[in-house]
Amino acid sequence: MSDPKHTSMAWEALFRAQVEIMRRLEADDLMPDLTLKEYDVLYTLRLAGGDGLRLKELNKGVLMHQSALSRLVERLELRGLVARRTAPDDRRGTLITLTAEGIRLQREMGRRHVAQIDHYVGSALSPRELEQLRVLTEKLKNAQEAIPRFNTREAR
Repeated sequence: MSDPKHTSMAWEALFRAQVEIMRRLEADDLMPDLTLKEYDVLYTLRLAGGDGLRLKELNKGVLMHQSALSRLVERLELRGLVARRTAPDDRRGTLITLTAEGIRLQREMGRRHVAQIDHYVGSALSPRELEQLRVLTEKLKNAQEAIPRFNTREAR
């Protein structure tokens, strides 16, 4: 079993590093046509491929509450960046897909965003450290499904 103090210190370091980097990414205003949240939705849809995602599936890949995500998708749809279509396997279901303009904008902003991330993260860590960070954060993310929910009653 781990030491809760060390776990807490590691979590705080990871969280605060992420917050600091996100503040810098937002302050750069690198994407005047998109917010970081809008870009996150376009990027997540791009990773999903041409079939698109249901709102519930999209929600698993982005850092937003579903109600806020639903409104954001509506705004992206009005801008012509995403489209909704009926799911072929379930006529009641709706899939969200990127439009040609959404793909174009995501690619354009993606190139800038990768350079920006490399500037803030890649310049702070060696290639070996970057690989370690990737492995550890993927391990942490992938382990969550198997870890039971925290019992808040026991913690009191």
